[in-house]
Amino acid sequence: MSVEKHTSSFDEKALSVDREVVVQSELVSPSVEERRLVRKLDWRIMPIACIMYLFAYLDRTNLGNARLQGLPQDTLHGDPTGVLFDWVNSVFFMSYIICQVPATILSKLCPPRIWLGCAAVGWGLCSVLMATAFNFSGLLVARIGLGFFEAGFGPGIPLYMSFFYTREEMGMRMAYWFGFAAVAGAFGGLIAFGIQHAHAAIADWKLLFIVEGLPTVLIGLLSMLILPNRPEETSMFNEKERELALERMNRGIRADVGRTVNKSHIIAAFKDWRIYAAGVLYFGANCALASISAFLPTIITTFGYTNALAQLLTVPPYAVAAVYLCLTSYASDRLQSRGLFIAAASALSGVGYVLLLTVPSNNHVRYFATFCITSGTYTTIGVIIAWFAHNLGSETKKATGIPMYMAIGQCGSVLGSHLYPKTDGPRYIRGFAVTCALQFVAALAALVLTIWYRFENRRRDKKYGKPIPDAPVDTTELADNAPMFRYTP
Repeated sequence: MSVEKHTSSFDEKALSVDREVVVQSELVSPSVEERRLVRKLDWRIMPIACIMYLFAYLDRTNLGNARLQGLPQDTLHGDPTGVLFDWVNSVFFMSYIICQVPATILSKLCPPRIWLGCAAVGWGLCSVLMATAFNFSGLLVARIGLGFFEAGFGPGIPLYMSFFYTREEMGMRMAYWFGFAAVAGAFGGLIAFGIQHAHAAIADWKLLFIVEGLPTVLIGLLSMLILPNRPEETSMFNEKERELALERMNRGIRADVGRTVNKSHIIAAFKDWRIYAAGVLYFGANCALASISAFLPTIITTFGYTNALAQLLTVPPYAVAAVYLCLTSYASDRLQSRGLFIAAASALSGVGYVLLLTVPSNNHVRYFATFCITSGTYTTIGVIIAWFAHNLGSETKKATGIPMYMAIGQCGSVLGSHLYPKTDGPRYIRGFAVTCALQFVAALAALVLTIWYRFENRRRDKKYGKPIPDAPVDTTELADNAPMFRYTP
């Protein structure tokens, strides 16, 4: 009897090893079925998600264009100091910051397509309502609502995409998605330029809010029909595709089943120093992002160009930023290394601010500096979103940790919104100096994180042995502290 048990146990172990070898060989060379599934996901998820973010970013940042189209004169009594405009710009981030963590945790309890679609409808309506504002208070209320609804979308998309894409695929998908923020910057400049020459019956800035807000409502309704729910729930898969999607979902972690929240992982996220380090990194990048988004047209007018031409000249820096983001994300996916690329991008942005500070008269150099700033800033944010989408171990910790570092980072957006008052123009030395310093602090934070991740991976390899690549890891209890979990450095 004991011999039979021993033989049975040996056979089971051998069978388990055989299965692991088969799984490993299949993961090294993706099957035709897997490539077909990824293409199907790309066609179903990426277009609508990217368009949603395009309009989210347009609705968030169109104040910079509206400022040049008469909004301060019509609703802020001219705003000679620029302080009222700064508050209208930054109040968005206050509701956005406060609501991010609870909104993303709650999103795990709702069908993703309904949650994301309703968020888009909400912020689209708030954008349209900004066109009806006739004073400072009205603009504030509309911007607070905009932040409230966008809080359910921004951190929710990386969590949502991690249900469908592996860590080797996430970088490029986040680049495509966040790259539409850069596209929005270029597109927003073109729309503002066109509206400024439309000679409509209503004020140009009002027409701008309507033109960029109404399509968002329609896209939100459309997304409720197009976006799939979780892999175990969606009707877009046949059974074979669902089995493969669930296997992909469990590579390197143990995914949740159904709409659940692990309370211990929420607490673990608040105790994780790496999330706060990412917040410092994100703070610097968002300070640059908020200021460049809202004030780039104004900064370019200091080069001596007209308002209309300044709107047009905002397009090339954003276009180059989108290309640079995609190239960097592709390389980081292939090398499975994020931190070094983030450090380099943050340093590039810092160099751009150094040029603005040290070259006061050469407009060609100063315009080149805006390319460095936009390329470095957008790349930093795009890659860090992909970095932490698969570095937190469990769905609940991702649902808590991603909005945590984003909320900390968005405090940088509030700071960036106040760094460029009119009274500091045309040099804006204080704004450029503070943002420049933050870019190099962000580069340092990225280096600290990537070095720590590399040392921790080596420590676990020595102590527990190297895990089978992409094999399921039980992260239900310890999240990313599970012995066989490995970080992307």
